[in-house]
Amino acid sequence: MTLDMPASAGYIDAPESAIGTTVRADGRALMDRTQLLDAYGRMAVIRRMEELISTLYRDGLIPGFVHTSVGQEGCAVGALFHARPDDVITSTHRGHGHVLAKGLEPRRMMAELMGKETGSCRGRGGSMHVADPSIGIFGANGIVGAGLPIAVGAAHALAGRGQGAVAVAFFGDGAVATGAFHESLNIAALRGLPIVFFCENNRYSEFSRAADQHPVPVAQRALAYGVPFAQFPGNDVAAVADGMAEVLGKVRAGGGPYLVEAVTLRVRGHYEGDEQRYREPAELAEASTIDPLRLARARLAELGVTETELDEIDRAAHSVVADAEDFARNSAEPDPASAGDYVYVRRRTTTPAARAGSAGGKPSSGTRILRQALHDALADEPAVFLAGIDVAGGNVFGVTRGLHEKFPDRVLDTPIAETAIMGLGVGAAMAGLRPVVELMYFDFLGVCFDQILNQAAKLRFMTGGAVTVPLVIRTQFGSGRSSGSQHSQSLETLMAHVPGLTVVMPSSGADAYGLLRSAIEDDNPVVFIENRLLYEKKSPMPSPDHRVPLGQAKIVRPGRDVTLVSWSRMVYDALEAAEMLGAEGIEVEVIDLRTIVPLDRETVLRSLQRTNRLVIAHEAVVDFGVGAELAALAVKEGFWTLDAPVARVGAAYSPAPYAPVLERQWKAGPADIVRAVHEVAAC
Repeated sequence: MTLDMPASAGYIDAPESAIGTTVRADGRALMDRTQLLDAYGRMAVIRRMEELISTLYRDGLIPGFVHTSVGQEGCAVGALFHARPDDVITSTHRGHGHVLAKGLEPRRMMAELMGKETGSCRGRGGSMHVADPSIGIFGANGIVGAGLPIAVGAAHALAGRGQGAVAVAFFGDGAVATGAFHESLNIAALRGLPIVFFCENNRYSEFSRAADQHPVPVAQRALAYGVPFAQFPGNDVAAVADGMAEVLGKVRAGGGPYLVEAVTLRVRGHYEGDEQRYREPAELAEASTIDPLRLARARLAELGVTETELDEIDRAAHSVVADAEDFARNSAEPDPASAGDYVYVRRRTTTPAARAGSAGGKPSSGTRILRQALHDALADEPAVFLAGIDVAGGNVFGVTRGLHEKFPDRVLDTPIAETAIMGLGVGAAMAGLRPVVELMYFDFLGVCFDQILNQAAKLRFMTGGAVTVPLVIRTQFGSGRSSGSQHSQSLETLMAHVPGLTVVMPSSGADAYGLLRSAIEDDNPVVFIENRLLYEKKSPMPSPDHRVPLGQAKIVRPGRDVTLVSWSRMVYDALEAAEMLGAEGIEVEVIDLRTIVPLDRETVLRSLQRTNRLVIAHEAVVDFGVGAELAALAVKEGFWTLDAPVARVGAAYSPAPYAPVLERQWKAGPADIVRAVHEVAAC
């Protein structure tokens, strides 16, 4: 066991002398008799549970995918033997042992794996996504490395409470190759967060040997970030528990993050059914000699525990697991009618008349209005904080300028690490804060999409409603300034296609203020998309009580002949086109959606009933967009009110060009809208 930062270290190839250690270098026993008996009992439950899970999966009683942790029980129990109830863990697709060691009831875990309503996630998570946030289990995760940024966010929230709680992020050796690993360590080290990154090096990344995947050992990766490192023989539960007691003590005392490597051996395949043809028989034969339960039994025998006592513990473990199986088998399946439950938290009721506030203040730029909304949210709610690249300095467009000076502990600059920024927001939101994190350009979505697509949007659903993620992701876009193909994209369709997200795109200053305040107060993850071409557009500053309900469109120009639906900056092109058409005697009703999800279908359909014609105009490319969804709405629910084909106006189906002459040709504008309205009005 090593608790100091080594200059270099290599992977342990699992000699028994390395993995079977039962005393410290100074000769002191690692655990006393009572503690080791307790640890043995916990490992026995996990072992029996995993063996039964394998059988039930083979027999078709557990669906989906299953990844067992047989042989790695010493890591889970040892890592969490000294954990506190208020500590938080994130886990991996091989997480059964971790969640049981943290305190999840075996009954609820088994029911979850069988897809039952009594499961810890009401049958919505399954083997790879077991969670119970009420006891600090922020979830196993089917995406390699994805739990690390979430644990960083949880650690940020725990640090703010100042009570010594710690986040423990479990991951396998394969995850050290992911960007999430590096970004998470970097931010945790930068901010001195109370988190232990616990690597279970079972020497295989799916079907590949760790030695063939990583050019440097885990210890050197810790050195690169200035993070203290500890390496334990992972199959010796006493060694792991004793080492983690020291690590946790240092982290709880404010020592910042720690990287731990527990060297163990994966006994079974990557998944149940994996024949492991890529492994040498001698390696598998080695498993019995370094079995963590066998090592613990041997040590307990040295401490005077009889075989009869140990057999009694084994029988008790079998009884616990048998009870869990009976409970799960006899539990009801979820009601099929509830398949769509837990996607969104019920939204708070906002009465527009009561919360509209005054929009008659001093004319201000869109930038100042957004800044005021953020300022007022920070002032009103201590759980709100801002994080992102350069937000303390005002960000690239100056939206957050001056906020760090007023709220120095809650306006946080981050490194250029979009995955970790989004994960920071997800984990902090799960832990009770209300993060507003910034994605500098909408185009950078691809860098961090997993944390939005697979984490923020799905965690409430996958936990059966056990968690809320009150997270706001602010970002911006805008074509027309020769920003090129990687800084001009309008990607709201990607966001709108992900159940669980709310997508907001304001056009006016008053709506930007009211919608942002509503988004921050909402208990769902909200993607708040600003158009940078509106930052300098002036309008009256709203009063602090101004709110705009999410999911309500607004008729910004009434008309009788054609319904024209738009959002964000394109609303102004729509209004300009409507004025031009009005001079011709064509009265166009312009609707500003304001919120893409939830989509205000009723307002669109009511308008269509009056006009019988529909045109949709947006800045994004026409193909496969939100406009197509609105067109589908019109030709289904609004079919009998249509007197003409639906027309869509938007950018051509290509990346945004750089040269101004090409960009003008590519993007849509008022003239294109006028032509589309003429076409449908002529029918």
